[in-house]
Amino acid sequence: MAKERPISPHLNVYKPQITSVLSIFHRITGVALTFGLILLVAWIFTLSLGEKYFEYFSIFIQSWFGLLILFGFTFALNYHFCNGIRHLFWDAGYGYEIETVYKSGLAVLVVSCSLTILIWYLVL
Repeated sequence: MAKERPISPHLNVYKPQITSVLSIFHRITGVALTFGLILLVAWIFTLSLGEKYFEYFSIFIQSWFGLLILFGFTFALNYHFCNGIRHLFWDAGYGYEIETVYKSGLAVLVVSCSLTILIWYLVL
């Protein structure tokens, strides 16, 4: 008889580290960018449907919820871009020391947050 216990290694055993959290976040932002591109296609599609539907979409995107979606998309784009550059350095064989990995991860977070705030400051 098989015992009902989790298959090792189970996720509850591990303590989240910045490296694992940033890796998972990179994947999540990739999915978020996909949904953002779907939103962009929807916006272009409303252009072809006429002024009425474009106006509906514009009202939605200018609401607080629409602006929140755009802000999240901007952050996801900046984070994914900055972390992609980090991965390019890893592909070239640089930055594998554990201290460098932690520092570059924090740098990616700081730069992506700063870029997001800067972009929204310049746009608004």
